Amino acid sequence: MNLLYKSLIIFQKDIKEEFRTRYTINTIFLFSIVTLVAISFSVGPFAVSSDIKCALLWIILFFSSMSSLAQIFIREEETDTANTLKLVTEPIYIFLGKLIYNFLLLITLEIIIIPLYFILIDLQIANPVNFVIILFLGTTGLSIGATFMAAIISKATSKGALFTIISFPVLLPVLITSINGTKITCSGICI
Repeated sequence: MNLLYKSLIIFQKDIKEEFRTRYTINTIFLFSIVTLVAISFSVGPFAVSSDIKCALLWIILFFSSMSSLAQIFIREEETDTANTLKLVTEPIYIFLGKLIYNFLLLITLEIIIIPLYFILIDLQIANPVNFVIILFLGTTGLSIGATFMAAIISKATSKGALFTIISFPVLLPVLITSINGTKITCSGICI
């Protein structure tokens, strides 16, 4: 219980800071919406298979998360609060608080993007329950991997491009598994 409580304190701190600046929220939502609109215009009236539609969904989610999930640790380094956090609490609480923040940020993104994606791209899901399970597991994997990579990258001098470059090979298995799971839910096969 103590673990959850202390992690939620870190999460609450990050949420308050985010609502003051709105940097991460604006970045992730604008990037994802622009990417979704660009993909919907490029796919247009062409008959695209559901496999490609499933892959495009996860590509939007992946690159949207890469555009802003690293900021959670980078912000601490840039404002010189990382050392203070380390003095105040243990690293596991910091990591879990930031993981909860990243996870809820991705869930919020998905709540907005996925219905728009279904409307603009016309993706048909045969098994919605399994789709939600795959979405939850993929989001969890992306959040955990991105939070780990953000913690590592926050100490680097060139943080922006390095995060995506290093995260891609680490998160590729999560991305491929999520795409394949989503393809299965479109075909109607039970998992």
